[in-house]
Amino acid sequence: MQKQLITILGPTASGKTSLAAALAYRLHLEGQEAEILSGDSRQVYRGMTIGTGKDLGDYVVEGYHVPYHLIDICEAGTKYNLFQYQQDFHKAYAEVQGRGAQPILCGGTGLYIESVLKGYQLSPVPQNQSLRDELEGRSLAELTAMLQQLKQQTGSNMHNTTDVDTAQRAIRAIEIETYNLEHPTELRSLPAVPSIIIGVSIDREARREKITRRLRQRLDEGMVDEIRSLLARGIPAEDLMYYGLEYKFITEYAIGQTSYDEMFQRLEIAIHQFAKRQMTWFRGMERRGFTIHWVDALLPMEQKVDFVMKNLT
Repeated sequence: MQKQLITILGPTASGKTSLAAALAYRLHLEGQEAEILSGDSRQVYRGMTIGTGKDLGDYVVEGYHVPYHLIDICEAGTKYNLFQYQQDFHKAYAEVQGRGAQPILCGGTGLYIESVLKGYQLSPVPQNQSLRDELEGRSLAELTAMLQQLKQQTGSNMHNTTDVDTAQRAIRAIEIETYNLEHPTELRSLPAVPSIIIGVSIDREARREKITRRLRQRLDEGMVDEIRSLLARGIPAEDLMYYGLEYKFITEYAIGQTSYDEMFQRLEIAIHQFAKRQMTWFRGMERRGFTIHWVDALLPMEQKVDFVMKNLT
């Protein structure tokens, strides 16, 4: 018998991974094995551990190692995308169900999470080298204007501001919209996945304090060295900047474009803005028909797990 998916979502620094792992441990104690499927767009990359906040220690609870999936599945420097995530999620999801385990989807990338819960219809978009050559050297403002015009033609909303975070991202977004405009081909359909959704809410001030504290902690743990080691492996700086947030600002610092203090200040602001965008997406999911049961991030862990368990019955 298949288990209904449990989804735990929330903004960065809300403690969603710890909750998912604690829930899996509670189920384990009650004789029901559970496995976590990551819903994070950057934790797929190997070698990008501190900067993406994998916090792999969170998957060990009281000595019990909670199985997890969709983390460290491709090489840093590559361009993983939503289409690939859908395919990888459904493969892992089927494997977890095949073992009779309880699947728990946990993450903060609203687009990835919604794509599998709703069953987005997507098709893979190949690279268009001639278009890339044509766009090379254009300013970010020019690329943004082009993308907005294309999205108007395809009827797509300009809601994802990360599309224009860097010129490289903007070019890829233009490539996708151009392909969709020129190839109205049959889309590949994947089924929607019904799920009980738990949202971890954290008030603005507590979130800001946790984000700043966690940023300092990760810098102390060697986040700059992690990014320098990726550069030393030959991954181009622009490829790391493509991933945004920590990889954008710390790479700029590592190659001497900014000072440490400027990097910290700009990155801190960017993470706060990112968390706000995450919450905007989750509230949008509610308007689009999803029911999210919100739990206070600051409650003791046992109470949060009790809250989830009550919503499962």
